[in-house]
Amino acid sequence: MTKIATPPQTWKVTTILSIGVLAVSTAAIFIRLCFEAGGVEGVGFSLFISASRLLIASILLLPSWGKLKQTQVEPVAYYYAVGAGCCLGLHFASWTTSLSFTSIAASTTLVTTIPIWVSLLSWVWYREKPTKPVIFGIIIAIMGGILIAVGDTNTGRENSNPLLGDFLALLGAWMTSLYLLLGREAQNRGLTIGNYIVIAYSSAAVFLFPLPFLFETGYLGYPTEVYLYVGLMAILSQLIGHTSLNWAVRWISPTLVTLAILCEPIISSLLGWLIFGEIPSKLVIVGGIILLIGVATATFKTAP
Repeated sequence: MTKIATPPQTWKVTTILSIGVLAVSTAAIFIRLCFEAGGVEGVGFSLFISASRLLIASILLLPSWGKLKQTQVEPVAYYYAVGAGCCLGLHFASWTTSLSFTSIAASTTLVTTIPIWVSLLSWVWYREKPTKPVIFGIIIAIMGGILIAVGDTNTGRENSNPLLGDFLALLGAWMTSLYLLLGREAQNRGLTIGNYIVIAYSSAAVFLFPLPFLFETGYLGYPTEVYLYVGLMAILSQLIGHTSLNWAVRWISPTLVTLAILCEPIISSLLGWLIFGEIPSKLVIVGGIILLIGVATATFKTAP
């Protein structure tokens, strides 16, 4: 029998979810910094970044492997965790690569269309019919997201291919949706958040590790700054950011968690402007305001 944990207070869920969103919003910045420091972009280098952040996160979690033996855990929970890890790996592979071809604003906006897919999957999987505020909030948020994407077509990058980059970002959103739902299943079947992330992050790292070699890209020989940025990404974006989101999705609707993640393109775009001089257009700014209104509508009218 699976042990039923006591739900945390609303303020705690809200605080941890907010920290998670802020942390994951730094990922696009670290990826771009890696591109600049390494002097290279493309699929192979993007896969190197994705695999490396997960490898570092998994190594930092090694002490937790000894705590994996539990009682009252359904065996299927481990399969859900491994499946979630593979989806996470595919998310990073596609989304990180998208930043080689499109802007930070467009990429982070499209990858955070997750609420659409999570809401639809939750309706089918959990029979969680979205409430009216959630539906209304999604519609408003997506309208804002579309404005951001449309208003940011000029990336100013040598290898610019917005259509390809946008598709890869959208693929990342699909994979994240499955990752969140599979993670919820794993935790609901008895895995603690600590044990779950050990399995999921390690599975993602193993899944991605050989892929850079397929594109004639190795793991050694890059400037020190590249490894520094990857390490910071592993700690902030991965261990703090993604772990916070995984914890939150156990206690509140996955749709609400993914709606909160819609704040990521606003934060990432602002950081991109401050660090790289990527100035958002008026459409991006207006779209960001509309997006935040949608997030607020769905989140604050629905108690966790």
